[in-house]
Amino acid sequence: MTDRNYDMNDTEDEGIDIVDMAKRLWAERRMIFKWAGIAVVVALVVGFSIPKEYTVTVKLAPESSEGGSKMGGLGGLASMAGINLGNGGGADAVYPDLYPDIVSSVPFAVKLFDVHVTDKAGKMDMRLYDYVDEEIKSPWWSSVTALPGAAIGGLMSLIRSDEESVGSEGVDPFRLSKDENNIVMALNDRIGVNVDSKTSVITISATMQDPVVAAMVADSVAANLREFITEYRTNKARQDLAYTQTLFDEAQADYFSAQARYAKYLDANHGIVLRSVRTEEERLQNEMNLAYSLYSQVAQQLQLAKAKIQENTPVYAVLQPATVPLRASKPSKVMILIGFVFLAVAGCSAWILFGRDMLAQFRSGITETSGN
Repeated sequence: MTDRNYDMNDTEDEGIDIVDMAKRLWAERRMIFKWAGIAVVVALVVGFSIPKEYTVTVKLAPESSEGGSKMGGLGGLASMAGINLGNGGGADAVYPDLYPDIVSSVPFAVKLFDVHVTDKAGKMDMRLYDYVDEEIKSPWWSSVTALPGAAIGGLMSLIRSDEESVGSEGVDPFRLSKDENNIVMALNDRIGVNVDSKTSVITISATMQDPVVAAMVADSVAANLREFITEYRTNKARQDLAYTQTLFDEAQADYFSAQARYAKYLDANHGIVLRSVRTEEERLQNEMNLAYSLYSQVAQQLQLAKAKIQENTPVYAVLQPATVPLRASKPSKVMILIGFVFLAVAGCSAWILFGRDMLAQFRSGITETSGN
């Protein structure tokens, strides 16, 4: 019975504490409203100081890479010719999960430097490198916080006067300058790739401060990614084609040479019935037939090698092309406003309920210590 009374008293005390806290907050409502009003003003200043950003998304669906049916009729044609092309698939070292790493790599970003972009007004036409370096704006407070670093950088530039100029002799991905490395990092922050593990749909996003530039960058990233994957998957086939082409040229030259020797010998010994002449004629004819057989086989291999490049070339269905966005993706001024007001109200409430008492206790403790 005593325990129950104790629990009820605790509950009543807790309820009284909550009510007391609410009364204290209500008594100081003017201060809370004042802090909330200041937060609204600060939120509006922050929200309108952050430049608008536009995000464009491109979605690609790659073809199925099932090796068993990829070669199709080409495999049957090759088997008839006595040529083994394998299953047409094989191990693919660049699978979709690596696409984000490819796009964020330094060589891929450097390749985007020379992409020409145009703003929505059509007044600007420059390289993407120059756009990121010169046209990307930051909030006003970024200039204030960057002053110490800029001062140190200016001093270091005076000390190291022999620093290489940016892009004076082209961009070397192996050894980037400081400015080039900053552009690479900026592009990596603004370009993203995501691959759905279930559907293998590739989602490419580009965020820029101009909607037209964002669309052009997203489209260029998608095109460069398709080009990279195509070059990788057809590299072996193109090497085989070059080697087969060399064999074909040699076999063709040997056949034409054997054919010419045989025809020349027949013209020179026309009407002669000697056995030695017949023997030499048969030998030259056999050489010509052998050269023709080799020439015919290599010609078939050459045609198959050309077809294999086409078979290995991946096809991507564009589910969502790059389109110029009509609305900015960020900043969200409503979320900034809500966040600042919430923090202001929470901070003010904490000060009213706990901060004042803690400060008073701290001051009284200092006074007692100094009095002793």
